[in-house]
Amino acid sequence: MIKLKQMILTICFVLFGALCHATGVTKTQNEKDGHQVSIELTQSTSASSSDKSNAITPFINGHVLVVSFNENLGQVSVEVATTSGASVQCLSVLTPNGLQVYIPNAGDYVVTFTLSNGDVYSGEFTVTD
Repeated sequence: MIKLKQMILTICFVLFGALCHATGVTKTQNEKDGHQVSIELTQSTSASSSDKSNAITPFINGHVLVVSFNENLGQVSVEVATTSGASVQCLSVLTPNGLQVYIPNAGDYVVTFTLSNGDVYSGEFTVTD
């Protein structure tokens, strides 16, 4: 009976270690695949509005920009443009839904978020082949 308990505990410890290792490998792979785009407030319409940059989470993975909104910001206009100003995609989305934008060419880009209260947030990112 004691040997059975020891065997079961040993198996549990081995499986637990294997699962922890697998989780670590998955996190490392996700970090290599893409990176988060930092967002900052570029234009505020009133001094009383709070900074919502932490509620917008853009992530670039290859040629796909994935944006998630962590809270309800109402209607948000999103524009993806090159750093020289050529527009790639303009759209409007209701939050807290997310969106995906495919960017066909490699280069430097700017994503701009305009909230319904007029506040503007933007971030720069690079698409590589």
